[in-house]
Amino acid sequence: MPKVTVCIPTYNRADYLTYSINSVLRQTYEDFELIVCDDGSSDHTPEVVAAFQDSRILYLRHPQNLGRSLNMRSGFTAARGEYFIKFDDDDGLTPEFLAKTVPILDQEKNVDFVCTDHWIIDKFGQKVASATQENSAKWGKDRLQQGIITDLERQTFSYQSLQVGSTLFRYQSLADVDYMRSQADGCEDFDLLVRLALAGKQAYFLPELLMEYRFHGGQTSLKQAVHFLQAKLFCTEGYHFNDVKLEEERVKKAAFLQESLGIKLIEKGETEAGRVLIEKASQLLGKSRRARLGLLLSYLPLNLRQLAFQGFRQLRSKDYAEQVRAV
Repeated sequence: MPKVTVCIPTYNRADYLTYSINSVLRQTYEDFELIVCDDGSSDHTPEVVAAFQDSRILYLRHPQNLGRSLNMRSGFTAARGEYFIKFDDDDGLTPEFLAKTVPILDQEKNVDFVCTDHWIIDKFGQKVASATQENSAKWGKDRLQQGIITDLERQTFSYQSLQVGSTLFRYQSLADVDYMRSQADGCEDFDLLVRLALAGKQAYFLPELLMEYRFHGGQTSLKQAVHFLQAKLFCTEGYHFNDVKLEEERVKKAAFLQESLGIKLIEKGETEAGRVLIEKASQLLGKSRRARLGLLLSYLPLNLRQLAFQGFRQLRSKDYAEQVRAV
């Protein structure tokens, strides 16, 4: 039985998948299996996987699209490893990822998962040092010390400093919390980490850049943004923290998500549903400037409304993620 299962869920990303698979096969630690679970891709993904002649690869191809969460669960169910990692089909692992994370789980029996920092790479697979530094600072990774994370609930929920794709888990710890929930489809990684923290699991942080997270064009559409916000709102409303300050923050964050979702629904054309969410959020937050603007734009015809939203986004200065995607 392999010590580690590496899982790459994929859907219509054949052009990036070769990079991701190669990053696993180039690991200096070799006791692993690689499961590629294909969610009914219509591109040449089967040919890409077939080109790899490696007995450690298991290809699970679903005849029709199941959705992200169910596809991820299929790879988890088929896994045989004691340890488990899942990362996306446009990302990669550095060659020493397993060699540096496996020994920690071997030695620290009370640790359920090991998190690392990661590189930002562009669509060509080139590492972008400046964006990597900004990303680490934005999510607080640069402030985490090596060792056991003592405030895991806050790190996963408030700061969102950890990332599933750069984390090696004990398989059993994921099974204990039922791995990926289909209701969280779109923000499964955030939900998984928060639920692990709420379940009292232990995490270890290794401050090394051992994974590669890719920014490229076409990653987020309006439809995807709405789907993500709906899922994250569902998750956030369902959590409960014993820490009073953290619970107060959760309530406010749920209201902020309601406001954000309301604005996106107005842009999409679901005007009344959007207005209802904004009004509901304003009962706790008051009417923010962006909420007022969203409500104002909701009275424009849909085509003019969407042009206005696009115009406001173009006026806004691009952050490091948008700059890398624009390369």
